[in-house]
Amino acid sequence: MQIDRRMTASRAAAAIANIFMITNVSVIAGVWVIAGAFSNAARADETCNSPYMSGLIKGQEDYVHVWTLGVPGIGDGSDKLVTIDANPASKRYGKVIDKVSVGGRGEAHHMGFTDDRKYLWAGGLDDSKIYVFDVGTHPSHPTLVKTIEDLPAKTGYAGPHTFYALPGRMLIGNLSNTADKGGVTGMSLYNNKGEFIAKYDMPTAAIPPAPATKSVTGDGYGYDIAVNPAKNALLTSSFTGSNNYMRDLGEVVKDPEAMKHFGNTLVMWNLKTMRPSKIFAVPGAPLEIRWALAEGQNWAITATALTSQLWLIERDPQGHWQAKDVAAIGDPAKIPLPVDISITADAKGLWVNTFMDGTTHYFDLSDPEHPKETYSKHTGSQVNMVSQSWDGRRVYITSSLLSKWDKTGKDNEQFLRAFDWDGHELTSRFEIDFAKEQLGRPHHMKFSAEPQRTASLNEAALR
Repeated sequence: MQIDRRMTASRAAAAIANIFMITNVSVIAGVWVIAGAFSNAARADETCNSPYMSGLIKGQEDYVHVWTLGVPGIGDGSDKLVTIDANPASKRYGKVIDKVSVGGRGEAHHMGFTDDRKYLWAGGLDDSKIYVFDVGTHPSHPTLVKTIEDLPAKTGYAGPHTFYALPGRMLIGNLSNTADKGGVTGMSLYNNKGEFIAKYDMPTAAIPPAPATKSVTGDGYGYDIAVNPAKNALLTSSFTGSNNYMRDLGEVVKDPEAMKHFGNTLVMWNLKTMRPSKIFAVPGAPLEIRWALAEGQNWAITATALTSQLWLIERDPQGHWQAKDVAAIGDPAKIPLPVDISITADAKGLWVNTFMDGTTHYFDLSDPEHPKETYSKHTGSQVNMVSQSWDGRRVYITSSLLSKWDKTGKDNEQFLRAFDWDGHELTSRFEIDFAKEQLGRPHHMKFSAEPQRTASLNEAALR
């Protein structure tokens, strides 16, 4: 079976359905936003973090925090923040040292630091609650300090997904809405105290095109947020609404109507005015967005889940932003379902996890217009998130995608796996079996370090 590089979501649905038959896989609002280049002081340990974050880790992280979905009958059944010791010099290395339950299940998914790195905001895709954890005071033992429950009432949005730090603010990318639980949604802005400030609807109409370009109609869908301050540029991507992501994946892919309701666009926004300036047609649900952080590199990359393609966003010779597909991920005919990406600090490499075949891929991005896969490894029966240290020497992988989309039976592995990377091979360092430890389904990861280490690193960055 052959699939071209611009395969539609409907054709992808048919292919996924075949797989399931075989495998039975069941200044923004008063904030001064600096439109300057990425500085050394803005380079955080994880390359997916906001460039406005402080409290940086460029050396060895001490802890990995994992936002974990609760599972009925496993432990207390609650969503929770799990903390793992990740420093090889520690006697507790590779062990769970803390867990903070939130007292319910709301489909724990993503989280993000505030700009001062003292707090983690973590969201539930089903109940739309936002939990704020203090990870700055005692990073080995975070505490739940606030629960924000007004997002649906204030905005009409649901499913808080991406938490992106701005100076004194948190910009939240949402997946759904309260009216019909579909994918039309927007971004919401809060201050660091958890007070609502503003909302920004995703565009559902065409934006007047620049000369010699063709306008694209917005689908209104949301997912990730990524900012390049140097270019006054904010990019958003698009996924699907609650009607799909809270439904069994096997049912979704066999439902032609449901498969029509996935995002097919990226949107470029003016960061200062928070108004959309261009919509790109990117078929197949573009998910995570990563800007190249290396000096002089002003391009971004994303991966489409349903069509298994890498897309490059960069300016053409006339200065207009354009998006184009530049590489296939695995064998698109088999619908590997790329779910997460992690770009290296020097923008010369990209990790990609594909959920269906449990594979971790590495692409050489030395020429971003022609990425080349140079390495791959089967890292689990299902793999989802991938995070790497700033120096690129350590790679962490978790297994859970969504509670209704994870595989079943023996393929329902639930783990965090840590690897060393020497530029040629991933070598296993430790593994946490989240089912055996009675924790749940591990999803998103964030790193932290003891305060004295981050303080010294900040001082060094300011010299």
